[in-house]
Amino acid sequence: MIFGLGGQELTKNEIAFFKDIDPWGFILFSRNLDKPAQIKALTDSLRDLLGRDCPILIDQEGGRVARLQPPDFTEWLPPLDQNAKVAPEDARQAMSLRYRIIAKELRDVGVDVNCAPMLDVPQSNTHPIITNRCYGHDVDTISEMGRAVAESLLAGGVLPIIKHIPGHGRGSVDSHLELPKVLADKKLLSDIDFEPFRRLSDLPMAMTAHVVYDA
Repeated sequence: MIFGLGGQELTKNEIAFFKDIDPWGFILFSRNLDKPAQIKALTDSLRDLLGRDCPILIDQEGGRVARLQPPDFTEWLPPLDQNAKVAPEDARQAMSLRYRIIAKELRDVGVDVNCAPMLDVPQSNTHPIITNRCYGHDVDTISEMGRAVAESLLAGGVLPIIKHIPGHGRGSVDSHLELPKVLADKKLLSDIDFEPFRRLSDLPMAMTAHVVYDA
C-alpha cells in the first residue's frame, strides 16, 4: 500500500502507525511541501522510519498539476500548450528536456516516483480537467511523447507511472467530483483509448482511471 500523511513532518501517531503497517511507499501532496530543505528532511525521515529506501511518489506533471511550485522549482506550461508553441519536429526533444529537469528536481528532494506520463487521448467532449494535460490529439503523438517522458524520468532516476489506464480521454465530467460514464464501443476504445497504454505496457507502474466503460 501507498500512504499519504497529514503535514510537513511526521506526527507521533503517524510514526507509530507506519511502523506497524510497514507500507510499500508514500505519496506527497501540496500539504506536505514547503521549501526544498523541508521536503528533503521529510523524505529522509520517511525512509529512516521504515529502515529502507522506500518509494516516495508525487504528481509533478508541470502545468496545472504540479505539487512543487516556483520559486524553488521550475514552472511549466501544461504539456499540450507547450507542444503548441514548438515546431512539431522539436516537440519530443522539448518534452524530454522538460521531464529530465523535473526528474532532477524530484531526486534533489528525495522523491523517486512521478505520476507521469499521461497517455489519455482527448476528444471533443473531454472535460477541461484533462484536456491541456494531454500530450497531443492522436495515438501516435501521445505514445511518442509518453515514451519521451518515461525515458527522461528513468534517465534521471525516477520511476514513471502511466495514467490514467485504460484511458480518461472520453470522460466528460471531472472524476474528482462525478463518475464519468463512457458509452463508446469496445473496438473504438481498443483502437484509440487503450492503444497508448498498450504501446507503453513495458513500463513498471500504472494509475487507474475512475471511469465506467459500458462496453
